[in-house]
Amino acid sequence: MELGWLLWGTAVLLLLHVLMELSPAVNFVLRIGFYCLLCLVSSALAAAACLLVNGGRTVKNMRIIRAFVRTFKYFFDLRFEVKGLENFKLEGPAVIVSNHQSILDMMGLMEVLPDNCVQVAKKELMYMGTVGLIIYLGGVIFINRKSTSSAKMVMAEVAKTMVDDNVKVWVYPEGTRNCTGDLLPFKKGAFHLAVQAQVPVIPVVYSSFTSFYNPKTNLFTSGKIKVEILPPIETKGLTSDDVTDLSDRCFHTMRETLFRLSGRPS
Repeated sequence: MELGWLLWGTAVLLLLHVLMELSPAVNFVLRIGFYCLLCLVSSALAAAACLLVNGGRTVKNMRIIRAFVRTFKYFFDLRFEVKGLENFKLEGPAVIVSNHQSILDMMGLMEVLPDNCVQVAKKELMYMGTVGLIIYLGGVIFINRKSTSSAKMVMAEVAKTMVDDNVKVWVYPEGTRNCTGDLLPFKKGAFHLAVQAQVPVIPVVYSSFTSFYNPKTNLFTSGKIKVEILPPIETKGLTSDDVTDLSDRCFHTMRETLFRLSGRPS
């Protein structure tokens, strides 16, 4: 009986391997499915560790979460080349802004995430099972993107908390995933936040994933991701009238860096 199950299991694995080699669609679905499963299982394990070590919701849990997520790259044969980590050594709070490409961004985020840093995320993520639990325990700040007034109130609280608790806040200014190899226009919330709190903006740029990951073509293979942390941009003395200029400056600098890291002309 046990030999029969072993033979059946071996046959199924061989069949899946052949299908993955022959069909990009099957390969993509299986790799994404494994990624989602890995997220759920790791979140459950990390949540238990967070509760045992820190007792509840705190930014300190990000160290534990980071340790778990940093192992993911080995399962998918992804390599990170990071430049500019010294720019995170800035003392005091800051707003970190980066490009947002896909569900794989979590791996890139945790590869460089500094201590005492929390993310701003959409409220819907709270209801994603163990993933929602772990990001709640990590101190992630949730906003309701459908309510402008609610989002503004949350961001005002974030500005106060950032200064009072000396934490950095990570925001995706594009507002949604964008796997085109370019940037979407930036929303201004992150820059209002930085100006309101009078803290620097630190741009972070990840090279385009399109050479190894593209849902439209069912592409998901191994690859290398270049990450560059750019020098902080000061906001002291700036007012709300300067937010558009600050946003535009970050956009153009990050876009040029994205094209350079991705090996495409600007």
